[in-house]
Amino acid sequence: MASNGHADLSGETTYDVLIIGAGISGINAAYRMQDQTPHKKFAIIEATEQIGGTWALFKYPGIRSDSDLATFGYAFKPWEGADIADGNSIVEYVNKVSNDAGITKKILFKHRVTNANFSTPDREWVLQVNANGVEKTFRSQFIFLATGYYDYNEPLKVHIPGIENFKGDVVHPQFWDPKKVNYDNKRVIVIGSGATAVTLVPSMAPRTKSITMLQRSPSYLVSLPKYDPFAKIVRFLLPSSIAFSIIRFKNICRIYFTYHLFRTFPSFARFVLRTRTRKELKGVVDTDPHFKPAYNPWDQRLCICPDGDFFKALASRKANIVTAHIDQVVEDGIILKDGRKLDADMIITATGLKIQLAGGVTPYVDGKKIDVSDKFVWRGSALEDVPNLLLAIGYINASWTLGSDCTALFFCRIMNYMDSKRKTLFVPKPEQRSALKERPLLDLSSTYVQAAAKNMPKAADRGNWRTRTNYWYDYYQAKYGNYKGLVFK
Repeated sequence: MASNGHADLSGETTYDVLIIGAGISGINAAYRMQDQTPHKKFAIIEATEQIGGTWALFKYPGIRSDSDLATFGYAFKPWEGADIADGNSIVEYVNKVSNDAGITKKILFKHRVTNANFSTPDREWVLQVNANGVEKTFRSQFIFLATGYYDYNEPLKVHIPGIENFKGDVVHPQFWDPKKVNYDNKRVIVIGSGATAVTLVPSMAPRTKSITMLQRSPSYLVSLPKYDPFAKIVRFLLPSSIAFSIIRFKNICRIYFTYHLFRTFPSFARFVLRTRTRKELKGVVDTDPHFKPAYNPWDQRLCICPDGDFFKALASRKANIVTAHIDQVVEDGIILKDGRKLDADMIITATGLKIQLAGGVTPYVDGKKIDVSDKFVWRGSALEDVPNLLLAIGYINASWTLGSDCTALFFCRIMNYMDSKRKTLFVPKPEQRSALKERPLLDLSSTYVQAAAKNMPKAADRGNWRTRTNYWYDYYQAKYGNYKGLVFK
């Protein structure tokens, strides 16, 4: 180990597998490899100096998971904290898993991939890597991309008229520095209506003079207990591992039951959600227009409020909500299209994150650039025409980790299958490409998803090229499914 506690593998440049990213998906893939393909030599390449990915990088107030940790956490490591957990707790959990499994010593920190080319004759990936300012070349037979789906260097570009006129602080949550951002006793406006805005408002409210969430259009919000009563009882009565399995099974069933129920009966879903919201607000805030979205539930992800914290902040009048369009930002606030003015000392632009797959690295095959937006995705895990590469993508309707774990399990199985057949290369290729009808890889109407659609790979309407939407089906396929659509050489 290096003196700073980070792994020092500077002498190694050739591996069987290189995992890109030391976030929750990267550590998951490494654990699965150690368990199911222990003969494979691997390393994790991580651009930053820490484990945890999004949860280690984002520092805005209240940052937390919008999925329950029984499903967002690892299947092989029971989560024992709050069911809706804060970012620091998630980082500690991922670090503990990595340290206990001996994975941390296999991570190359401050290593950023700048180029990736697969050589078909050599059956290997050649990666150019900036290793803390030094250019290095790494080689591996396989790549597992666990880079998440956000651009960590640039937020989603949204035009806010006159924002340059504002004399106060303008902060994007993605680049929040707790040492520099001071919102004590300030008039704060949070622009946005998604999960980040819903997290910020109740977290900041106790310290601000006033805080207002300014939304152009509402989102669906759901209050869930931070500590699940069912989980408390089961953990009390049963051993940890058994309790965890039961809680995890129950939560997955709840996710898919409500998802399919709401998608099948949208009018019923709107009624249920608005009734619950009206009850939470206790008559202090009108549900119309502030909680009357124009879309159906699950056309976009539902925003989670642990213990109804957002509703409580509004009901106690510590926070406000305004639904309107911005006309112009001025020196000391925002003028709305309806003529009202919102005074502000600080504006927080919680307007969305920019989607970016593969950490911004464009793959090349034999020196030819791959246009990923023209490619289909096999089983939500591998890019058409790109050999020996797996891509960790989660679900739009469930926890991210459930999907990335299915990919990791399939990856290990593919490698063992290739060894048994003495194959060195796999490449996804549709048998009848012209018959495939395009479908979005992420089937959501959210602004940030739609903005990225033209640059994203695509799913299809049939076979192993369909969008993944069901964990139970995908888990079975990862363990026992066919390889139709993969060509082995």
